[in-house]
Amino acid sequence: QVQLVESGGGLVQAGGSLRLSCAASESMLTIYDMGWYRRAPGKQRELVASITPGGVTNYVDSVKGRFTIFRDNAKNTAYLQMNSLKPEDTAVYYCKINFVFGAYWGQGTQVTVSS
Repeated sequence: QVQLVESGGGLVQAGGSLRLSCAASESMLTIYDMGWYRRAPGKQRELVASITPGGVTNYVDSVKGRFTIFRDNAKNTAYLQMNSLKPEDTAVYYCKINFVFGAYWGQGTQVTVSS
């Protein structure tokens, strides 16, 4: 059973930064793609950022220029660097990795941005 362990969430003031981590128990060399999602209170879950094995990234418009998705294959870890955080970024953030043998989700990490 693949495990994804997330960390790095917390409480930060508007304008601050956080880096989320998603550590996988399996090698990330054999994945289709991976992404970070978020679910804000009362809203649908949305895809925030994604990255392909070739390194092509995509972001939802609301985070472009502020968030960066990247990964370290040697550490089997994916990251979401979040800068210039806004109160509307408050949500539970989840990583999802599409391995060639199946898709797995992290447990979620709370990000709260105060104004």
